[in-house]
Amino acid sequence: MQEVSFQKTSPTDFHSQLRNRVAQYFQQHKLNENANATMVTKSLVIYSIAFGAYGLIIANILPLTISWFLCAIMGVSFAALGMAVAHDSIHGAYSSNKIINYILGYTLNIIGGNRYVWSITHNVVHHAYTNVHDVDEDLELAPFIRLSPFEERKKIHRYQHFLAFIAYAFATIFWVFVKDYKKMSQRDIGPYKNKKHPWQEWVLLFVFKIIYYSYMIVIPLLIFTWWQWLIGFLTLHFVCGTILGITFQMAHTVENTDHAEDLKAMNEQAWAIFQMKTTSNFAMKSKLLTWYMGGLNYQVEHHLFPKTCSVHYPAISKIVKQTADEYHVPYHSNPTFASAIASHYKFLKRLGREN
Repeated sequence: MQEVSFQKTSPTDFHSQLRNRVAQYFQQHKLNENANATMVTKSLVIYSIAFGAYGLIIANILPLTISWFLCAIMGVSFAALGMAVAHDSIHGAYSSNKIINYILGYTLNIIGGNRYVWSITHNVVHHAYTNVHDVDEDLELAPFIRLSPFEERKKIHRYQHFLAFIAYAFATIFWVFVKDYKKMSQRDIGPYKNKKHPWQEWVLLFVFKIIYYSYMIVIPLLIFTWWQWLIGFLTLHFVCGTILGITFQMAHTVENTDHAEDLKAMNEQAWAIFQMKTTSNFAMKSKLLTWYMGGLNYQVEHHLFPKTCSVHYPAISKIVKQTADEYHVPYHSNPTFASAIASHYKFLKRLGREN
């Protein structure tokens, strides 16, 4: 790809210069910030694999061992639908058409989650208040997991570098049966106080949950024994939950990323620079992971440009890195997937043993 030639200017701050340079990149290459043919093709492929596997399982024409394997494939595919389709859509990054983004956002509902709840807890709370203690919802994984250095340390946290990975495996089961109802019942979410949720969202919550329970629980139980269904259901969710849990944690709760004790501490810094300090990329050279994870291994770029489709992150990462170096702003990144997991493991272990 041809390098972008930047105009020599006298920039006044990191964020404005970075935005200008990224905008210039899209103009020079005559691109828009939304999905391209590659992204659309990927979405269709993942949908086809996920529900093609479901169709084969429900048809009950294959040996149980093969159907069990297909449950794992569904778990991998459901995670990809969440990361590569729903995530971009709910951020408004998939298409320039708001209606298309809205419709594709219900991909999350189809696989058991809730678009509306995610738009609040992730799009607003997590993105605006990344790694801020007692505000960022992503730091509140479970009472036995300590993800902020400002959270009170308990005896159970000493074992969290093992317990966390077990919790990740159960993450999507918790979403499907508990989390969405819990969040919709809460009036206080992150910085929001006494928030009222529209009645239409309550209706959509129950409608899509019924659809999910029907095709994932009721229909399979009409075909398989309860224990066969349970093994398949847990396999799907353990695979999906582990992938999603690890992926999102490797972006912010690793070594070298910063945390803020409260909103005052966060507001003392420029927003873009705070995002750079609290976010980390990983495995940037892996085209396969970038394709599969919907660019979530480029979390720095995602947090700075959440309305830009993930398919463009590898290209603009070069601009972000160059600008960060010029302004002496940290650009965190772990070179491989394995090194990112190792860094998260060490982070958990340290927070479990240190105040």
